[in-house]
Amino acid sequence: MHPFSPAQVVGYVALVLGVSGFLQRDDRRLKLLVASECFVYVVHFTLLGRPPAASSALVSGVRTLLSVRFRSAWLAAASVAVNVGLAVALSTRGAGWIPVVGSSLGAIAVFTMRGVPMRLVLLASTSLWLTNNVLSRSLGGTVLESLIAATSISTILRMTLAERAAAAESARSGAEGATP
Repeated sequence: MHPFSPAQVVGYVALVLGVSGFLQRDDRRLKLLVASECFVYVVHFTLLGRPPAASSALVSGVRTLLSVRFRSAWLAAASVAVNVGLAVALSTRGAGWIPVVGSSLGAIAVFTMRGVPMRLVLLASTSLWLTNNVLSRSLGGTVLESLIAATSISTILRMTLAERAAAAESARSGAEGATP
């Protein structure tokens, strides 16, 4: 496939949205940009002829938008059920299940977690989407998920260091206040 075919160009748009999202420390901004990336991915994977990936991206986009306002294990379960149901309806086999599992992990993360734990599960989801994109020959998607993985690791490290620094400062402040 030509690197500037319509399908690949749409993948590059998803790339910009995804990397922008995973640079965010704010969970809400992360989710809004990731939802936008997912909706662009629907078009991308449709043009690549990958219905399981397109349907998983659609479910991911809707669930990510819902997760901006709601936190619920029930919504996570419903998202996983819809994702699996669509995969079964599309006669998903073999590698077609990779994005379904990735999207399902993402649902659990965005509906039930926050901060670093959410980003760690999203990193696992990213790994599955990276595998899907390599198998799908998605140039933009492969670069996107590779950059998202690197960006996620960087953001997780920055957030962890900031949490440790805050905890150390709190411990110092508490120790100073406790001495007579």
